Amino acid sequence: MARRRQIYEGKAKILYEGPEPGTLIQYFKDDATAFNAQKKGTISGKGVLNNRISEHVFTLLGAIGVPTHFIRRLNMREQLIRQVEIIPIEVVVRNVAAGSISTRLGIEEGTQLPRTIIEYYYKDDALGDPMITDEHIAAFGWAGQEEMADIADLAIRVNDFLCGLFAGIGIRLVDFKLEFGRVWDNDYPRVILADEISPDGCRLWDMTTNEKLDKDRFRRDLGGEVEAYQEVARRLGLLPEEADGAVLDMEQHRLNKGK
Repeated sequence: MARRRQIYEGKAKILYEGPEPGTLIQYFKDDATAFNAQKKGTISGKGVLNNRISEHVFTLLGAIGVPTHFIRRLNMREQLIRQVEIIPIEVVVRNVAAGSISTRLGIEEGTQLPRTIIEYYYKDDALGDPMITDEHIAAFGWAGQEEMADIADLAIRVNDFLCGLFAGIGIRLVDFKLEFGRVWDNDYPRVILADEISPDGCRLWDMTTNEKLDKDRFRRDLGGEVEAYQEVARRLGLLPEEADGAVLDMEQHRLNKGK
């Protein structure tokens, strides 16, 4: 079997050349990072869970007309996606005060915000992904005015849908990160949703207990990261009730079978 050509490796995923022009294969790693990769670790089986959760969410979003890069899941850790020109902006949608907004503005974590807030950050690990405004985006040409209008509209639409989806399974969507890319229809660029939506990029709290079911468990050394990700997958109907019987890491599964 021919070795696939690697296109890019990020903190949580690897992109390989796809089987057809205009496609890529997105591989989900178990690597975990926080604070712009200042903290690093591994969450066993995370890649498998994020692959399944992101597939599920992107499929549902596609069904309501949100354009995404997702084509189909290939296996436990890989998806076939459309190749896009990534817009170098991280879009953070906030419903509840947590993380940096609490630190920056002195708002107690867990405070319901008076309205949904959209923030933009420049995608540059070396700079620490600094927060930016529409003025910066326009001045430096990172995205056009029409593209930013589309991004804001899509972000609110995704937020409305996800708030309902997660509320239906007893989870509060505190905030989440989105990334967008351009695809070209002839000479006209179109904005579509890219990257992933999973507990890696969302703050998800149990609506009854406020227990964190996301990467904050890794950021804050709370432990139980795998169990939290499994719980999200289980509530979404992606894992059997007894997750211990689910195969989350094929390599470890093979090792266990060999014992």
